[in-house]
Amino acid sequence: MSTASTQLPEGRYGRSSDERADHKLKIVGAVLGTLVLVLIGYFAYHYVGQNKISGEVIAFDAKKTAVEVHLEVRKDSGASGYCTVRSQAADGSEVGRADFRFTGDATRIDRLVTLRTTGPGTTAELLGCHAD
Repeated sequence: MSTASTQLPEGRYGRSSDERADHKLKIVGAVLGTLVLVLIGYFAYHYVGQNKISGEVIAFDAKKTAVEVHLEVRKDSGASGYCTVRSQAADGSEVGRADFRFTGDATRIDRLVTLRTTGPGTTAELLGCHAD
């Protein structure tokens, strides 16, 4: 006695439901992947391309109740905005944070700013600059 095969003859009845599902998943994955790439490009353009003010900490001098910070700010002519600076203690706790405004037509500004602290600060960190 022979046993009957449970497989359908190859190519006779079209693609199986598993093959159709795999094809649909590939299409959905390609569409979603393309959308994610477009969104990343959009946000990157607006973050980098539209930022009209940026800054950098050149040097800092930590004292007992303040930190003197030398900031270099680059911005578009006529743009105004602010940069946020913070200082941390040796244990990592934040002891000071302040916003410093930059206005005018100059495109490059070097300024020495004083950040008041609640305790001895060991760092000066630029958190970011934002245009108005």
